[in-house]
Amino acid sequence: MRKLFFTFSLLIIFFTSQAQQGYQLDFQIHGLADTTIYLGNFFGESTYLTDTAQAGNDGKFTFDGSKTLTPGIYFLVLNKNKLFDIIINQDQQFSIETTNPEFVKSAKVNGDVDNEIFFQNMLYNEKRNEEAMPYVKTLKDSTSSEADKKESREFLNKLNDKVMAHQDEIIKKHPNTLYSKILKANQKIDVPEAPQLDNGSIDSTFSYRYYKAHYWDNFNLADPAMIRLNEPLYKRKMEDYLDKLIYQHPDSVSKAIDELAQVAKQNEDTYKYFIWIATIKYQHPEIMGLDEVFVHLYDTYFESGEMSYWANASLVKNLKERANQLRGSLIGKTAPNLIMLDENLQAKSLYDMKNKYTLIYFYDPDCGHCKKETPKLKKFYDETAFDIGIYAVSADTSMVKMKDYIKTMKMEDWTTVDGPRTYTESYKNLYDAMTTPTIYVLDEKKKIIAKKLPAERLEDFLSKYEAMEQRKAADNNTN
Repeated sequence: MRKLFFTFSLLIIFFTSQAQQGYQLDFQIHGLADTTIYLGNFFGESTYLTDTAQAGNDGKFTFDGSKTLTPGIYFLVLNKNKLFDIIINQDQQFSIETTNPEFVKSAKVNGDVDNEIFFQNMLYNEKRNEEAMPYVKTLKDSTSSEADKKESREFLNKLNDKVMAHQDEIIKKHPNTLYSKILKANQKIDVPEAPQLDNGSIDSTFSYRYYKAHYWDNFNLADPAMIRLNEPLYKRKMEDYLDKLIYQHPDSVSKAIDELAQVAKQNEDTYKYFIWIATIKYQHPEIMGLDEVFVHLYDTYFESGEMSYWANASLVKNLKERANQLRGSLIGKTAPNLIMLDENLQAKSLYDMKNKYTLIYFYDPDCGHCKKETPKLKKFYDETAFDIGIYAVSADTSMVKMKDYIKTMKMEDWTTVDGPRTYTESYKNLYDAMTTPTIYVLDEKKKIIAKKLPAERLEDFLSKYEAMEQRKAADNNTN
């Protein structure tokens, strides 16, 4: 009897687990009939089609499948218009009944706590927004008195506290729901007051260090649901951390990315997404010199084969070309030599420039931006006290255009050459100069010390650069 009971228990467990596999999402939307409804999902900043269903005359339809859906926020679509969002988490057998067009207000959820609190909180927020509207209007009204504005700010602060307290209550009551995780991930880190040091002063770095150490407390980089939200929260959290909490030097940024990648690596989707977002971000960075991070990312995650589980050969090839283009012209590297023909068909070498600083100026005679930038560069060249030589590279094949440009822009004192007429490899393979105008700054040893600076910032940059070099020299003499 014990053996039979044990076998029967196993059968119950087996069939129960089988029944829970896959998903079945039952809907009834009053006001819709005989139409096709789509289920979509978010992935980063993109959206994808997940499933299709046909609504009957009674507005009933079902999305179902044999494989469970990856948790995240999904949405219903009719005629290319989004109807409303829903949450997909562990419970994937539930029903929602609602009415068009008051989808949220009339929603009734059965069988899923996540969607129940999701819809309830949307209604709660709508009511709070209605309460806030007259006070927001007062603050935007330039004719409002200071007393009225003060009263409005005080009310809105109290209302915000009320909303946050409501969120805290949801998180406390339903800690394991995806919606609670989303609410928590959006909350700010509370930083305590800085402690007093032994000498009585306040630790000025405490807030920064505490915030950085606790930045990821409420956010799991390895949770695939976090890349399937109706807002790019994952990307925003990641970029805020790298931009605001990491010293903006390629070594520091690369190290931070590698550390975070080890966390994201616990899930294939988050690992893929994390590395891809970082790769895109540093392919054309806003801060000079951080393109070195892109080269590091390519070498570490693509060239190594680490991303081969999703990155195809064509993508890796394109990334390799970009990385190799950047590799030789990074800040701190010796600039690759260029030997090209000038207007008299004489070969002119970049390395023959004997000035303390050499500017490589990539331009196109037909480029509208170049026609604005060249006079600014000419003005700097004529007025600066720095020992400057300019090696100007025309991107156009026409010698006639180059000669006319030299005359029009009064560039006779510069070494101007035609880029396509080269004895060395194409400059486009050696330098990141795909767009014009582009300026590189080299020191007397032809080491790259700056790139892609506008002409109007050259004087300030060189002044600060020389001051920094003088401080370094003084420190070395002292040591």
